[in-house]
Amino acid sequence: MSNPRQPYKSVVETVHLGDLPVSVRIAGSGTTVLLLHGFPHTKDVWREVEPYLVAGGCQVVAPDLRGTGDSGRTATGFDAQTLAMDQIRLLDALSLGAAHVVGFDLGAAPAFVLAAAHSSRVLSLTVIEAIIGGLSGAEPFLSSGGPWWFRFHQAPGGLAEDLLEGNEDRYVRFFLALGARSGMPEDLAQRFVDAYTGRDSLRAAFSHYRAMPANAQWNRAWSERGRLPMPVTAIGASTVKDSLARQLSRVADNFEGHLLPESGHIIPIDAPQDAARMVLATASRCFG
Repeated sequence: MSNPRQPYKSVVETVHLGDLPVSVRIAGSGTTVLLLHGFPHTKDVWREVEPYLVAGGCQVVAPDLRGTGDSGRTATGFDAQTLAMDQIRLLDALSLGAAHVVGFDLGAAPAFVLAAAHSSRVLSLTVIEAIIGGLSGAEPFLSSGGPWWFRFHQAPGGLAEDLLEGNEDRYVRFFLALGARSGMPEDLAQRFVDAYTGRDSLRAAFSHYRAMPANAQWNRAWSERGRLPMPVTAIGASTVKDSLARQLSRVADNFEGHLLPESGHIIPIDAPQDAARMVLATASRCFG
């Protein structure tokens, strides 16, 4: 890969999508790569991946998802279909057309729907360490009911918020320590803690999880008739392993699966060069 240490220009700006302010980091020039983060992260989780993509001739667009980071914490709109439309509106506002879309963890839900429902705006799709609700293939991973925090975050009546308000630092750092085998840099860890501190920040984050049943229903219905025509790559690591690949291989016409067994769940931190290399390789399959 090209030397990622070459200087380049990056900016963080707020783009207003109607009543939704979205904080987005934009770096480099060239073909657009849209990076969608997970929980408990923000757009900053991509900071080690970004230089490699810029060196590879890409313009990186990394937003904070609705309700997270420095983006607006709305009352509704956390289902994957609405989140996918947020990305289309963001691309439109930036006068960008189609993009290579990358979804990690929680960001996989809108990334998948963006590719499934708006394929003309998606040049390629790369999904990292996630399960796509409603798609077959992940039954072994989900045989025990899935990760416990899915159900906890979905509990009605704001139970998770009640229990975690005032304990955000410990809770967020639990996930960061669990997910990054190489260790999370302290400045980045603190950024994530700050982003998820406060009841409304927790409420917005958990609203993504509370939308999962509806997302799964949409995905299941789509999979009965739909196919992904663009190049698709699944990247698994120590947590999801090959479950994501088994899911996406069944609905994609141009598919590759990769496994990084030495990486923790947070691949953008543990293996940023590998992640960028695979995103660029997926993009190159558009022209192969």
